[in-house]
Amino acid sequence: MCGRYTLTAPDPAALRLRFGLSAQVRIRERFNIAPGDDVLAVTTDKAGARRAEELRWGLVPPWVLTPGAAAKMINARAETITEKPAYRTAFERFRCLILADGFYEWGHPDGGPKRAFHVTRADKQPFAFAGLWSVWHRGGADELRSCTIITTAPNHVVSPLHDRMPAILAAGAEPVWLADDTPAPALLDLLQGLPAAETAMRPVGSAVNDARYDGPDCLAEPEPTLF
Repeated sequence: MCGRYTLTAPDPAALRLRFGLSAQVRIRERFNIAPGDDVLAVTTDKAGARRAEELRWGLVPPWVLTPGAAAKMINARAETITEKPAYRTAFERFRCLILADGFYEWGHPDGGPKRAFHVTRADKQPFAFAGLWSVWHRGGADELRSCTIITTAPNHVVSPLHDRMPAILAAGAEPVWLADDTPAPALLDLLQGLPAAETAMRPVGSAVNDARYDGPDCLAEPEPTLF
């Protein structure tokens, strides 16, 4: 799964250039993005043009009665997105890029106590999770725009921690994922984890364990173990 991630954006101008974001888009340093937060994403309009916007993390399908009923839908399995009603229409019509530069996973690969790890590209560059988005509204003018991150099988760097990892699109695959005319089999082929050779992972301290906390020390080195 992917339940927490980062977008530290030390150079907002480079991030804007990398993903074609306008100067009006707000870019904030985020060290502990959690379910229910508003997250930076790239969607497309009816003409297929890119637009950057903030979406609530936790997909709310348009047919649910209340948004709280689906707020926990933070991840969608790549193997079943064409079958499950909550994701099928979004996969066909509402695909997005969810911008990140790392994600957290918890485990104890060395047999010690469970702890958090930060997983990034080996080159530390930002990337895009493959995502789906939706619009929910029930009377009145208010609407909720939300999203989910697609997950897939892990590479051998991440697999000691978890049996899933987020689908991370290659840079050249991002426009293909967003394009209206990409056939479903080709879209499904894009949903891969980051190749192991391009993956870096390191342990971090306990600050990240609090989903309400979003400070830079989420990425600090682990605290010394006391014996």
